[in-house]
Amino acid sequence: MRTAHWFIALAATLPLAAAHAEVDKKTERTWKTKCASCHGVDGKGMTDQGTKMGIADYTAPAWQKSKTDAELKKGITDGVSREKNGKKQEMDPFKDKLSPEQVDQLTAFIRALV
Repeated sequence: MRTAHWFIALAATLPLAAAHAEVDKKTERTWKTKCASCHGVDGKGMTDQGTKMGIADYTAPAWQKSKTDAELKKGITDGVSREKNGKKQEMDPFKDKLSPEQVDQLTAFIRALV
């Protein structure tokens, strides 16, 4: 019986491992150069700028469930300009700086942060 419990526990972690494995080093570098100064290398938003703007923790399951891939892509390509909880959140658009493939890859990267 113990083997069965171990196998179930291992099987439950495989989707997470697969999601992390799919993120390539080039996308990780793009995240670090273009996104991490506000969103953090780990996606938690706990940088000086992220805290100042009240950036969400992208690793939180509730946040992940609250956003569609289309919403993430729109934010990346069109940028963000809003006030939330009394904090101004602004992000420049990347539509002229990133290819559609790079936007897709960053979306996958954000999904793999859980």
